[in-house]
Amino acid sequence: MKSKILFIMHMPPPVHGAAMVGQYIHDSKLINGEFDCHYINLTTAKNLQDIGKVGMRKLFDFFKLLRKIRHEVKVVKPQLVYVTPNACGGAFYKDFVVVQMLKRLGCQVVVHYHNKGVTTHQDKWFDDALYKRFFKDIKVILLSECLYDDVKKYVKRDDVFVCGNGIPSASIESLVSAPFDAAFPEDKIPHLLFLSNLLISKGVVVLLDALKILKEKGCCFTCDFVGGETVEMDATMFQNEVTKRGLEDMVAYHGRKYGKDKEAFLNGADIFVFPTFYHNECFPLVLLEAMEHGLPCISTTEGGIPGIVDDGKTGYLVPIHDAVALADKIEMFIRDTDLRHKMGSAGREKFEHEFTLEVFEKRMAEILKTCV
Repeated sequence: MKSKILFIMHMPPPVHGAAMVGQYIHDSKLINGEFDCHYINLTTAKNLQDIGKVGMRKLFDFFKLLRKIRHEVKVVKPQLVYVTPNACGGAFYKDFVVVQMLKRLGCQVVVHYHNKGVTTHQDKWFDDALYKRFFKDIKVILLSECLYDDVKKYVKRDDVFVCGNGIPSASIESLVSAPFDAAFPEDKIPHLLFLSNLLISKGVVVLLDALKILKEKGCCFTCDFVGGETVEMDATMFQNEVTKRGLEDMVAYHGRKYGKDKEAFLNGADIFVFPTFYHNECFPLVLLEAMEHGLPCISTTEGGIPGIVDDGKTGYLVPIHDAVALADKIEMFIRDTDLRHKMGSAGREKFEHEFTLEVFEKRMAEILKTCV
């Protein structure tokens, strides 16, 4: 008889990394074949802007969620409950209630973190007391070994599993034949790509500063920015930053792209740049997409990124906020075609071995078997 697992996790909408991984688990033939799976959507936000906000509607939805969980546990009687909690803030308090209720109902619990922030709150007496109760007698899944420091005050290493995310492999056709319609058609000039929303903490301004340094040094390049506008920076504000640095002839913003349109930019790029310092950055899927397309990556040491990009092998890692160091690494790739091809190939190989959806599903299934 298959072991019963109740998955309480985020699923789209809204669309973000944790929700996408939740959808992959929900749709996994392997995981659903190995276990008797039951699912509850933990999401109470209606869109990305709604995440983190508090209101009467969300409070009402949360109480409905608690009743649904209690009912499902009594009916299903799962051997294991899988939860994707938040690490800190108001969302953690909500998830604390969920996990404590599950424990009172006699459930074995494993939590899977797609975020971080325990260390930023653990010195507050109230949060510290909650963390001690929250992590007692549960197993923890982290996206990278690099992220263990965030929870090590409360969780023994023996109670931690590491499972890096995976993404569906693109078809061979999409990897080689998607049309590239960038603003700069010169094939001999290296194409840089930034793929994320226009958030300062994702490194937008740092990258523009680095590009200004490279232009002043006489480097030839183009850089395409692909991603959604935000309250922090819309298209007009972005263009003002570009103009301020004299980069109008080298930088273009293309807005948000999906599917084949996004594939086209990945196929047309030579170098992927993602200088993020976002406080909740853990395991950015955009780096996996870039590696799948054979692109050498330049990123930072934020979160679990060192578990994705092997510094000096599949790309480079630079300190956060450091435009000079970023410019230096970009210049190395601009001036050395063989180097970027070598590192891009190494990244593609690492993707195939560690970050495909199939690898993720097998790893997750083994972890769940161990926890049951």
